[in-house]
Amino acid sequence: MLDLVADQRPENDFARMDYERDRKGPPEGFPKLPDIPGTRYTDAEFLRLEKEMMWDKAWLYAGHTDQVSKPGSWFLTRNSGVPIIVTRNLAGEVKAFYNTCQHRGAPLVTEDAGEARGFVCGYHGWSYTLDGKLTAVRDKRDFVEFDMSCRSLVQVRCELLGSLIFINRDSDAQPLMEHIGPMAAQLEQFELDKLRLVDSRSYEVDCNVKVLLDAFLEVYHLKSIHINTVDRFLDHRSMIVTLWPGGHSRMATPNRRPDWVDPGTVGMPEIPSITEFPAKNNVSYQIYPNFIMPPAPTGIPILQFWPIGTRRTRVVSSWLAPDHDPENPHPLWPTRLSNWERILYEDLQYAPQIQESLESPGFKGMPLNYQERRIYHWHEELDRRIGLNRVPEHARVEQVLGDWVQRD
Repeated sequence: MLDLVADQRPENDFARMDYERDRKGPPEGFPKLPDIPGTRYTDAEFLRLEKEMMWDKAWLYAGHTDQVSKPGSWFLTRNSGVPIIVTRNLAGEVKAFYNTCQHRGAPLVTEDAGEARGFVCGYHGWSYTLDGKLTAVRDKRDFVEFDMSCRSLVQVRCELLGSLIFINRDSDAQPLMEHIGPMAAQLEQFELDKLRLVDSRSYEVDCNVKVLLDAFLEVYHLKSIHINTVDRFLDHRSMIVTLWPGGHSRMATPNRRPDWVDPGTVGMPEIPSITEFPAKNNVSYQIYPNFIMPPAPTGIPILQFWPIGTRRTRVVSSWLAPDHDPENPHPLWPTRLSNWERILYEDLQYAPQIQESLESPGFKGMPLNYQERRIYHWHEELDRRIGLNRVPEHARVEQVLGDWVQRD
């Protein structure tokens, strides 16, 4: 039997798929996964702890560097629950600040994006540089012992993964590249720093955010939800999973035919450095908690799932691609985006009804199988971030997957 714990190195991925296709049950030693308590999706106290200890301290995708392509350009993001300005300063660095004037809390910007030489509060005219320093105060003579150097905009941690901008409201957070750990080396092949932003759109769904996150961490649902789309070319029974520290993970599902190529992408520019495995299989990376990225040679969709209430979620879907010219896009992009949206709608369609069902007395918890182990891994990490001793006992998950996490 293939040792899946020790043998999760990239060079063994094809062998692991063969094992998964032919196995008669879960691998020897794989633990029985205790039920995920249903209260994790509905209990007010648990959801408050989740927001405070996980969402407010996580590395979260904010946008693409194309959105701040030159000094002075900026955009506003509210997905994390608070308004944050992302801008490029005169030195070319990407910075992030709370959209909050240090006088009386008024917003510095009210549009979604723009260009400026600095930020001026529309309420009382306080002015700030692109680095957040306060430079001018109206009627400064009327302030007693006023130290402008202490009134800079409050900065938000902001780091890049190639051309992808991530923010973190926790000033003590681990650096992003250290945080994603072993995944970082695998992502190098996709040349994320060279990919252009093709498209971005959002959808709002009436469900707890974890209902949708769970769905994108497994392919167990393909034969029910994607009968006429994804299930036609993906072999879900040969899917492999890699669990990494910090709740991150990777899932890879082979095509039913090894020589299959998406006909809607033929002739599109390709990422030259992509390796054979992700080029020939459907690989999906997850950066904890809400970033999903299934790369392909001709383009990379990225998805984020944002809680905008305890039972409402915003899904942001964007596409990145090599050699993309926004003024003259490849003619296949409209069809490709339409096909992607069709598949996405298939995943979103039942979410409101699922939310209704798991709020009913008929739902006590989720018994997960081996194929769904990424979901359990995600929930284990959530409890660790909250603090195992702080999670209410009725909502707690048992920590059982430690031996199945790849640490290098």
